[in-house]
Amino acid sequence: MSDRKINTLGFIGLGVMGAPMAGHLLKSGLRVLAYNRSPAKTQAWHERFPQGEICTSLEQLASEVDVVSLCVGNDNDVRETVRAMLPYLKAGVIILDHTTTSSALAQEMHALCAKHHVQFLDCPVSGGQAGAENGLLTIMCGGDEATFERVRPILAQYSQYQRHFGASGAGQGAKMVNQILVVNVLQGLAEGITLGKALGLDIEALVDTLKRGAANSWQLENRGLTMSEGKFDFGFAVDWAIKDLGIVQDCAQSLGLNLTATQDILARYQNISANGYGREDTSALIRQFE
Repeated sequence: MSDRKINTLGFIGLGVMGAPMAGHLLKSGLRVLAYNRSPAKTQAWHERFPQGEICTSLEQLASEVDVVSLCVGNDNDVRETVRAMLPYLKAGVIILDHTTTSSALAQEMHALCAKHHVQFLDCPVSGGQAGAENGLLTIMCGGDEATFERVRPILAQYSQYQRHFGASGAGQGAKMVNQILVVNVLQGLAEGITLGKALGLDIEALVDTLKRGAANSWQLENRGLTMSEGKFDFGFAVDWAIKDLGIVQDCAQSLGLNLTATQDILARYQNISANGYGREDTSALIRQFE
């Protein structure tokens, strides 16, 4: 691991998660550069965070950073971004990938970066848009542990908790487990809220009561009422859940595991997306009962 001094931070991917995460980096007191494939998002970020700097190309950003965070779309987006940057990155640079991808992609990028004397850590996050906005994300990391400890103060700028899980790909493995738990809780919540409405129960009173007992969860507290009211114009999109659950399914199949409940929920999400609700929050899972 290189001990090169960290002076300049980069952030690539200024969507609903990445934009606030990049903004939080400004609290570090270090120089912060930002880039997005869409110039409109780059400009919007700069208007929101004028003390940051924007780059018009990946090459420009890559040539100046000591640490660069990624928050892009999928495996191919990460692969293309890293390959485009590598010829311009200095030896000893650290890449922190916050994209939810497959463990295999993380391992592939780790090996590729090592050939260029660049460190790659898979660092998927949990906490949603609200967590990104408030700097309260949870980060699951795979890769070199000493490198993780070195960049932990940077990760702490936009997260409340960071944990190293092991070798490259382990962070993505932890995120897969996270996604399984989230969607299975949402399925139970969708069924419960639907039954409660059919029984004519006061849903606000129901949610307020259940969150004080063993049925409580983040999803119940934050999505119970909005699900019952048909409000889904926020949060983590159905189509992104489909992408993530596809990664889970591929991994499970490669291990000879049959995760039947998660497979069933994936099919339900695919049907909801096919009916035109792919950009709605994952709590739109309750639409299966419409």
